[in-house]
Amino acid sequence: IGPELVRDLVNLVLYLEDHDDISVVLFRSASAEFFSAHVDMYRASELGAEVSRLEPGAPLGALYRRISTLNPVSIAVITGRVRGAGSEFVLACDMRFAGEHAVFGQPEIGLGAVPGAGALQHLTRLMGRGRALEALIGAEDFPAELAAQYGWINRVLPEDELPAFTSALAHRIARFPTAGIADAKRRVNALTL
Repeated sequence: IGPELVRDLVNLVLYLEDHDDISVVLFRSASAEFFSAHVDMYRASELGAEVSRLEPGAPLGALYRRISTLNPVSIAVITGRVRGAGSEFVLACDMRFAGEHAVFGQPEIGLGAVPGAGALQHLTRLMGRGRALEALIGAEDFPAELAAQYGWINRVLPEDELPAFTSALAHRIARFPTAGIADAKRRVNALTL
């Protein structure tokens, strides 16, 4: 995750907030091996300027929160590895579906840090206290099946079925009235975010 991706995500958030006729957005990686490894630490200082376009001084977590609260449903379609801030991005999405070879992790504790863009909150809410601590403090990689069992993701599908499944789900959601989708998301967010 570098300044170019953050710039593009900010542009997308601003666009989606201004267009209430969009009901669903899918996020996929161009790489089968990595959904997102983490923040580009060499360029981390450049992220703030991009996120500040949403609100002055906002951290990366503020961008992810905006993704969570968008009216359209956000679906992460995950293949390969997703760790650190990349994991926090997919946790900000409303739904997460992974291929059978996907791997999830929050390695920050190994550097003496804690995840700062939403993993603490999302994983605790999704997994419960004990499992969240296992993921956050254990800092090990979780294979897709275990991630699904723990609640990190919605479900695991065979890699060759993942695109068709998520596309069909997105098209189904897109047929429903956008106002109903937005209202349902607002009510769920009020309980969970």
